[in-house]
Amino acid sequence: MDDSKKITVHILSAFVENDKGGNPAGVVLNADKLSAKNKLAIAKKVGLSETAFVSKSNTEDFKLDFFTPTKQIAHCGHATVATFSYLQQIGAVQSNNSSKETIDGRRKIKLTGDLAFMEQLAPSYLDMSHKENVILESLGLQKTDLISNVPIKLVNTGNSFVIIPVKDIEVLKNITPDFNLINTISEELDLIGYYVFSNKTEDSKKDATSRMFAPRYGILEEAGTGMAAGPLACYLFDVLKNKKKRFYIQQGKYMKEPSPSLIIVDLLIENKKIKSLMAGGKGLLKKELEIKV
Repeated sequence: MDDSKKITVHILSAFVENDKGGNPAGVVLNADKLSAKNKLAIAKKVGLSETAFVSKSNTEDFKLDFFTPTKQIAHCGHATVATFSYLQQIGAVQSNNSSKETIDGRRKIKLTGDLAFMEQLAPSYLDMSHKENVILESLGLQKTDLISNVPIKLVNTGNSFVIIPVKDIEVLKNITPDFNLINTISEELDLIGYYVFSNKTEDSKKDATSRMFAPRYGILEEAGTGMAAGPLACYLFDVLKNKKKRFYIQQGKYMKEPSPSLIIVDLLIENKKIKSLMAGGKGLLKKELEIKV
């Protein structure tokens, strides 16, 4: 007797720009009866960087669990945006203000049309000057490739990323990552990964263009990362002194297989300091998969 059942996985691209590009995520609705083992097996079969599993919450509008093909993680920006944008599109969200429960607490969600924004925490910063040489080595870069007199920082708004400022797009394009070394550094610093950016963009409407490397989580390079764009927006505000409240961050354009993404980050400023932030964009349904568990 076959006790397996079919699970529908909705594949959405999050952070699409003009309904193109974006970062694909799996979304499984009505996941209440799935075990953690089931979820990991499904995420592995889906094979995307993250799959979100949506179930009922006793405290928030929805409970979301996020799985990579190798492990569960506390938060995922692009899978959250994909999920809530889709829930809005199918009429499952009744208000412009919603919320999610995760294994790391609750987060507010805001919805504007098809755009979904996820709350992140006020930033904390750690100086990385003592790690600068090995970080540069892991990307095949020299100190002269960085923006002059601008530091590499570890920034955390819920997850930790090392933010690396390079001087122009050519440097960003020509990075040669040593994934083993990036993985070692990420383990040592408990990072999700690296977020390398340039504030010199081909489009004057964008504040930065970026690349994200997270081999520790089985992601060599990702097209759109909301949980990294948030820290970058904070870095632009606090370190580069770009005193805006809304940032437009491009990602994925310089991947081997380009998939340009647009991530919008809104900062809540009180007394000239970042109190919290919302990172978001649009999710677009691409296809559905049936997976047996």
